[in-house]
Amino acid sequence: MRTTKSMRHHPIAIIGAGLGGLTLARVLDAHGVEAAVFDLDASPAARVQGGMLDIHEETGQQALRAAGLDEEFRALILPGGEAVRVLDRDAVVRHAEADDGTGGRPEVDRGALRDLLLGSLPGGTVRWGAKVTGARALGGGRHEVALADGTAFTTDLLVGADGAWSRVRPLLSAARPVYTGVSFVEADLPDADARHPVSAEVVGGGLLFALGHGKGFLAHRETDGSLHVYAALRVAEDWVDGVDFTDVDAAKAYVLEHFADWDKSLRALIADAPGPLTPRLIHALPVGHRWERVPGVTLLGDAAHLMSPFAGEGANLAMLDGAELGQALVAHPDGRERALAAYEERLFPRSAAAAAASAANGTALFAEDAPQAVVDLFTAHP
Repeated sequence: MRTTKSMRHHPIAIIGAGLGGLTLARVLDAHGVEAAVFDLDASPAARVQGGMLDIHEETGQQALRAAGLDEEFRALILPGGEAVRVLDRDAVVRHAEADDGTGGRPEVDRGALRDLLLGSLPGGTVRWGAKVTGARALGGGRHEVALADGTAFTTDLLVGADGAWSRVRPLLSAARPVYTGVSFVEADLPDADARHPVSAEVVGGGLLFALGHGKGFLAHRETDGSLHVYAALRVAEDWVDGVDFTDVDAAKAYVLEHFADWDKSLRALIADAPGPLTPRLIHALPVGHRWERVPGVTLLGDAAHLMSPFAGEGANLAMLDGAELGQALVAHPDGRERALAAYEERLFPRSAAAAAASAANGTALFAEDAPQAVVDLFTAHP
């Protein structure tokens, strides 16, 4: 029988080395407060971190300023990345916006942003290969966290920054993510200007929405010159079981069946992808997800408010959550519960509003009359 006396103890333990958890660790470190971060990946390079992110002035950029990393962030921005094109299924341009450099949502590579945050932390802050399997309350606000290697540690403050399927969330809430009815299939077109010039022209310099009848293609240009593409479909949750996605040709045919009457230039976004196709089922927590204050534990980012990606708020809110939690802890060094209560008081209404907007945008993107509702959104908020 394990006893807590022999376990390693960490005053603050952050589960998850994503953008939110790392922002929290950075803000704390900048104020001389040590935190230990635990991540299930074997190393920072264990997996691809995803594509481009638009970093919003009022959320993600605010968090980076709080972390003291605004200047370094500016160096990561993709010039022209805020350009937008909205097409219908016949590849007719229904709306277009150029990036004149004055927008408030510059595009950066997620992996580069994560590397920036990691590089700002003291060596050894992140414990890699530390997969959390569960956590339990010990009383007095302390918790024990069990790891997959059979070890465990205790902590005075446990922060779940561990994403959609958080192992920390059950300490606070019984809510679980549910399928939204939308699935993505991801693909990449490398060296697009040289190897895929038609697709490069269709996508343009920034973000593409090609939409119609409950489906579409979303794509963006990345800093390495590639195009990252998502085929988006309103389909049943078991749709991905209909084909072996390791068979690239079969997977392409399976996806493109749903776009048989779409313009050839749009179908090419999937048809010409040289590598594997990756299915992604889009899940979300209930809009307005919240919990009662539980001593010694809280959540941030997707662990707290997983939402669909259709407002571009997920990463932005995760970073702002991390920054504000860090600032609250610094402001209340002898009143941790007051800090957590103050943090959650701001967290809940902010995340509820963003989740509602994400759900509404998803409805617009995949409406039967799309892309008209999306054009209306852009023209209503120039």
